[in-house]
Amino acid sequence: MLWYVLVQFLLRLTLGIAMAMAVTPSRLVTSGFYRVHLWVLMGFCTLASLTLFSQSASLDTTHRASILAASAAFLSYVGAVLWLYEKRSAGTVLLYVVGGLAWGGATIILMRWKDAADASLLVGLLDILTGALLLGTTITAMFLGHWYLNTPTMQLLPLKRLVVLIMITVALRAALCGWGLSVQWNGDHHAAIGLWSFVALRWLSGIVGTLVLAAMTWQTLKIPNTQSATGILYVGVICSFLGELTSQLLSVQTPFPL
Repeated sequence: MLWYVLVQFLLRLTLGIAMAMAVTPSRLVTSGFYRVHLWVLMGFCTLASLTLFSQSASLDTTHRASILAASAAFLSYVGAVLWLYEKRSAGTVLLYVVGGLAWGGATIILMRWKDAADASLLVGLLDILTGALLLGTTITAMFLGHWYLNTPTMQLLPLKRLVVLIMITVALRAALCGWGLSVQWNGDHHAAIGLWSFVALRWLSGIVGTLVLAAMTWQTLKIPNTQSATGILYVGVICSFLGELTSQLLSVQTPFPL
């Protein structure tokens, strides 16, 4: 189970960060931001690919997911080179491709782990997408806030856009996981009671906490104070990570995301 949670987390991070960077207006952000964090994605995908490859002997499905993760790692390096030479359009396209490969790999192992008879493909796709976007927008906003410390002359619009996206993705994630929790509660009431403390941790940290911190960041950017906003986003990253990891652990044996 641990390898499954690790790989899901890494691929969701890759998908979320790639999508968040792709929608960040590159004309307002220096290309070094994209180049450096594509190297981060390369590391995530490499670790995911190696972990999947170590499981390929017992699960043949993971071999295909390992190839997708390795391809995403390679294209992350290619994308970093493109951004080095200021090829912004091509670099943005590769961000979408890397995200798509990560989404595909995460979907393959999710459906193999839970079995298509227990979880529909649509629910699995939405689970991965909403979780990835919540993780990705939060940590990318933190990365970008830190980048302002190196390049203070950049406009605040890209960071403000990411903070708004955090709030939107929190709402989408809450809607999907709230539906999954209601189904689980109605179907297995006693199990839901037994897990109430972990469910509370998941919601208070990953949903409520992340949303409150995003709102605090928005108010801080009105001053404006990017250094303080970045500090708040650091805490937001911790809350979102804790919430999503708890969600994955709760959902690993259920057909619905919690």
